[in-house]
Amino acid sequence: MARPLSTARFATMSEAEIRSAERTLKAGTWAITAGALLFSVLTVTPLVRSVSPPGWEWTAPILPLVVDAAVIIVVQLDSVISRLGGSGGAWPALLRWMTGVMTLALNIGNSALHHDWVGMAVHSVAPLLLIVTAEAGLAYRRAISTALARIAREQAEEAAKQRAEREAREQRERDERERARAEKEKQEREAREHAAKLERERAEREEARLREEREYALALERERTEREEAARKAEADLKARELAAKLERERAEREHAARLERERAEREAAERRRLEEREDAQRREEAQRQERARAERERQAARQAAPSITLPGRPKQAVPAKAEKVSPRVVAVVMDEEFAGMTMDQAEAALFELYRAARDASPYGDWEQDPLAKPGGEFCGSNLGRRLGRSDVSGRTKVKPKFEKWYEEYLRSKESAGDRELVGVS
Repeated sequence: MARPLSTARFATMSEAEIRSAERTLKAGTWAITAGALLFSVLTVTPLVRSVSPPGWEWTAPILPLVVDAAVIIVVQLDSVISRLGGSGGAWPALLRWMTGVMTLALNIGNSALHHDWVGMAVHSVAPLLLIVTAEAGLAYRRAISTALARIAREQAEEAAKQRAEREAREQRERDERERARAEKEKQEREAREHAAKLERERAEREEARLREEREYALALERERTEREEAARKAEADLKARELAAKLERERAEREHAARLERERAEREAAERRRLEEREDAQRREEAQRQERARAERERQAARQAAPSITLPGRPKQAVPAKAEKVSPRVVAVVMDEEFAGMTMDQAEAALFELYRAARDASPYGDWEQDPLAKPGGEFCGSNLGRRLGRSDVSGRTKVKPKFEKWYEEYLRSKESAGDRELVGVS
């Protein structure tokens, strides 16, 4: 079956040639359209001016321009739709023929009114040529679009076919290479397995021989080790017994020496306590004797004719005009009469014992942070002075530093006693 003329011609042309023909068609169509539109404007304007009301003759070019614009729309959109391979339906065809008929009528209208048949024929050339060119161009574009689509489809099919053949060829080559590689790997694996089997058998024979030799050597080493272990154990037991006996003797000697040292320390401590008690008794007797002498002197001085004064909270007493100088100091006025009847040294010693006991029992690492030692506390410098019957300044500058010095000596003596006890125990 023979192909249609259009498709048979396009089948021998390349895509570039077809597109060149399409550009030629487009250029020719627009040249014919432009010439026809220009000729239509020049032809139709006098006709419209002749039928326009007076004063409106300037509107004559509008009508041919409107018709020409419709022609341009038809030509352009037909070109686009044909390129897309579609059809606009009846309305585009109606517009195309209506614009063509209107252009034809307007062009031959003036000649028809004057019954000029030659003029009608001359003026009908451009509109008829425009109408036929539009229809022919539409048919040409559709044929070209169909041919381009067919060529693109054939090229795509050819490319797909070539790609499929290439992929099939590559797949066959890959399969052949895979089979060759698999065959080679199989042969190599069989060779390796055979070599490994031979090596495994040789290694098993060698391992069996070495195992027998190791077992024999281990048996000999085990017997030698057992003999040496038995000898070391016997020697260690002997040394352990000797060491235990030596440690027991040393422990007994240390315990005997510690017991003797402890008994000696106890005797010395008992002797020191007896001496301290005797010294305390002597000091108390001396204090009582001095107190009795002081009381006797006061009674004698009270009997003398001297002016008398009254102390707050005390009965009226006689005060000598010139008191006799006494060696031991006696607290005359103290806080709440805490140490009444004691000498100054005795009062200071008694107050220091209270100070030391409070400081030893303090939970504060820094004694100055204890509320008892802070200003206003029971053992602050000012109150220490008041409790001894002195001024606040004397308590801060003399009594408090003296107590701190005594407390340091107390701590040193305590540490020395602890060291002696540790030496005695060891």
